[in-house]
Amino acid sequence: MSQRVLLTSKEINIILHRLACQLIEKHHDFSNTILIGIQPRGTFLANRLKKILEQEYNIKEITLGYLDTTFFRDDFRKSSKPLEASETKINFIVENKKVVFIDDVLYTGRSIRAALTAIQSFGRPSAIELLTLIDRRFSRDLPIQPDYRGRQVDAINNEKVKVCWIENCGEDMVLLINNN
Repeated sequence: MSQRVLLTSKEINIILHRLACQLIEKHHDFSNTILIGIQPRGTFLANRLKKILEQEYNIKEITLGYLDTTFFRDDFRKSSKPLEASETKINFIVENKKVVFIDDVLYTGRSIRAALTAIQSFGRPSAIELLTLIDRRFSRDLPIQPDYRGRQVDAINNEKVKVCWIENCGEDMVLLINNN
């Protein structure tokens, strides 16, 4: 097994600020926009973006929720081990709001397809966008593309992209791990 660093902490910070600026360009004061971190790993990215938007760009009252898609996935029954669902934390209605799904890695697109189904339990959004830190463009099973992407990575199927956050790994870093 070998690994190489795709993004350092400094590069991730630059990308997060660029993504925050792109969100501001499209959503201005976020008065009609809701950010939804896809559980489990998209929540780290969503929290970081919210913090940057509030602290560095003075955007107040950003609505943020977390969505677990475990039992909405079309492959959840195929797992040989017991599934561990994360907590959905959405204490608001998304009816007629713009929703931005946030996830760390866009791989097959199945998590986002599941999120599209799961979010309907909270109302009908006026629009849904996707923001992802890493877009694995050659691995898609479904026709899903991000509206905002940090970095596009050409990884083949035996390679894994691992996003490390200071909150769960002790440092910010994106690795490409080859399992051969």
